[in-house]
Amino acid sequence: MSRVDVKVPKGTRDLHPSQMRVRKKVFGIVSEIFELHGAECIETPVFELKSTLTNKYGEDSKLIYDLEDQGGELLSLRYDLTVPFARYIALNRALTMRRYQIARVYRRDQPAMNRGRFREFYQCDFDIAGEHPLMVADAEVLSVLCAQLNALSSVSTYHEQLLRPYRIKINHRELLDAIFKLCGVEEGMIRTISSSIDKLDKEPWEHVRKEMVDVKGLDSEIADKVGEYTRISGPPAEMLSRLRQDAPLTALAEGALSQLALLFEYLQALEVDQSLFVLDLSLARGLDYYTGVIFEVVLVSSTSQVGSIAAGGRYDNLVGMFSSKEVPCVGCSLGIERILDIFEEAEKNLATSKAGGVVRTTATQVLVTS
Repeated sequence: MSRVDVKVPKGTRDLHPSQMRVRKKVFGIVSEIFELHGAECIETPVFELKSTLTNKYGEDSKLIYDLEDQGGELLSLRYDLTVPFARYIALNRALTMRRYQIARVYRRDQPAMNRGRFREFYQCDFDIAGEHPLMVADAEVLSVLCAQLNALSSVSTYHEQLLRPYRIKINHRELLDAIFKLCGVEEGMIRTISSSIDKLDKEPWEHVRKEMVDVKGLDSEIADKVGEYTRISGPPAEMLSRLRQDAPLTALAEGALSQLALLFEYLQALEVDQSLFVLDLSLARGLDYYTGVIFEVVLVSSTSQVGSIAAGGRYDNLVGMFSSKEVPCVGCSLGIERILDIFEEAEKNLATSKAGGVVRTTATQVLVTS
């Protein structure tokens, strides 16, 4: 009998007792913060009808895992927790809800294990569904996100060293769409060009421009105009003042600019540190369902290679894809696998500074046997 090649599938990993101990600790902190803000926990199936996930993720749709089903239904593993939540809201006719969910999702991506990119991984989501005064829910979601990151980084000085400082990049889908229209991008190309622009945090402008022009067929002059706008970022107050001086853009994006200004007023009232935020016009969030404010959290460290550790935004039309009733929503998702890897390192450093030097994997203090 030939020997079986024993290994885990590509993009997955086993979790050892020390890692599970850390996960239990982190998930406990995360759940407590969510519940302090009135969130209820739900669970949704690990797979959905393929039609539920189709046409929700833009160019990332190719990363969805499809399943064969003996019963004749076309199924897919969930790509994220947001679309299943929208389906849940529609199916259960919920008009308002504060929800959190901690669960695995699956993406047929090219894994980069050293950068926290897996094919099977956990997400920790917090969402507010329902009608609320303009930008109030958006501000609360960002406040909760900051509370999570602050709580995780406050466990010890070792955790603080690795999980701070962080920066929150923010943009607005309507502002980005207005920029594209002003530059001459045709309506039918906005989503695909947006997907290219979203790569500017990982690739140089020359590569992104080449993709837009040579691969997607965008006129080179239009691409250069887009580049002039989308390579601008800075403190929100300064950026909003600067953008309002651009009369043609303001005419197209007055609503988005006003919403962003109101958002930062609420964040200040909630005592969220304004210095954490950068208004970054290259932030696009490639998923099709976002309609308003979008944001992404990155660690500010010369040694950090993990990419974003959280992201989210407003999606007002997603529930309406499953129901005749529109339910506006806004939410965030922690890139918890990347945070867990960092947290594990901090826990090891903390354990090393104490007697024993290892992360405890049991709660047992004394075990008596005979």
